[in-house]
Amino acid sequence: MNKPAPSRPPLPDAEPLLARLLDQMHAVVGPDTGLVGIHTGGVWIAERLHAALGIKTPLGTLDVSFYRDDFDQKGLHRNVKSSDIPFDVEGRSLILVDDVLYTGRTIRAAMNVLFDYGRPASIRLAALVDRGGRELPVAADFLGGAVTLAGSQSIELMRDSADKLLFKLHEN
Repeated sequence: MNKPAPSRPPLPDAEPLLARLLDQMHAVVGPDTGLVGIHTGGVWIAERLHAALGIKTPLGTLDVSFYRDDFDQKGLHRNVKSSDIPFDVEGRSLILVDDVLYTGRTIRAAMNVLFDYGRPASIRLAALVDRGGRELPVAADFLGGAVTLAGSQSIELMRDSADKLLFKLHEN
C-alpha cells in the first residue's frame, strides 16, 4: 500500500503580494527615497516597486555574501553579485527590499553593507513574504504576506519567462 505524500502548505501567489507591498508603500515613499534590493529576489521586487512608485533616485542593489555571519560555515555562493549604490546614502531615507524574511541575518548583513556607504537617516524593510523563524529582532515595515513552513522546507522566489514572480518550495 502506498503512503500518501506529505501535505505541503499552499504557497502564496507572489504577484498579489507585490501589489499589497506597493499599496502599503505608495503613501510613504517619496521621489528621493533610496530603494535598495538584496540580490537576487529582492532586486527583482525592488525593480518593480521602483518603477511603479516613480522614485527618481536610482535603484540600489546589494549582495551580502561577504557580510553574512555564517560565511565561515557556508562559504561563498558561486553566483556572487556586485553591490551598487548609485546615490549618496548619507542622511537619506532608505527602504531595503528582500524577497523572503526568515532569520533576520540577511537583513543584519545588508544593514552592515549600507553603513559602509554612509549613515542613512532611516532604514525601513519591505519583504514580499515572512516565513517566521526569526533569530534576530528584525521586522518588516512593509509586508506582502506570510507563510508557515516546516523547518525542513524553504521557499525561493523565481521569475518565469514573462517576468512573473512565483515561489518554489524546497525540501531541505
